[in-house]
Amino acid sequence: MLTKKQLDLLEFISKRVARDGVPPSFDEMKEALDLRSKSGIHRLITALEERGFIRRLAHRARAIEIVKLPDTLAAKQPGFTPKVIDGDLPDLPPPANAMAVENVHALELPLMGRIAAGVPIESINDVPPSVAVPGAMLSGNGKHYALEVKGDSMIEAGINDGDVVVIRETSSADNGDIVVAQVEGYEATLKRYKRKGESIILEAANPAYEPRILPVGAVKVQGRLVGLIRTY
Repeated sequence: MLTKKQLDLLEFISKRVARDGVPPSFDEMKEALDLRSKSGIHRLITALEERGFIRRLAHRARAIEIVKLPDTLAAKQPGFTPKVIDGDLPDLPPPANAMAVENVHALELPLMGRIAAGVPIESINDVPPSVAVPGAMLSGNGKHYALEVKGDSMIEAGINDGDVVVIRETSSADNGDIVVAQVEGYEATLKRYKRKGESIILEAANPAYEPRILPVGAVKVQGRLVGLIRTY
């Protein structure tokens, strides 16, 4: 039996993983549950882990995998499966013309280069290799591609240096989405997106990095995060 706060936290984490492909930060959990300190979140997380609903993943910054949902939540989310998937790059390069077919679990996506989670860098290579991605990780219609993360500005969102992020191409984003943002026409970065009036705020998930506030015309959304693969 879960308390109301434990159930609320589990539901919040589940919805954010389904939406972003990564768990929320402890600060976001604290705000969502209207708690005064992160120590209360630590206690709730520990209780959920002890009851077998979540698992904290080793060597990852505040990364959480949902193992199961109680019946009351599972009924709201039919077909639930965890979205954060441990994986590895293929040993050999896949064929350049590899295509997804029905009932194939792994799809080949172009690894388009590196995306900065820190200081923006150029993100696209001319001739991308491919990376194997679980088909269940892809969400919605449209093209998808993969990028290798360089930097540590998103560690509190569970995104580490060297991770491969799966991106769905889109030119729009909602407040709170983690996006690939092209800044001033040439540099790209992976950040949490917020719009306030005629300004765009690109927020890091690391207190060492200040938010960047830019005019709307200086930022172009190129895609939204839908999944994450980690190589150990």
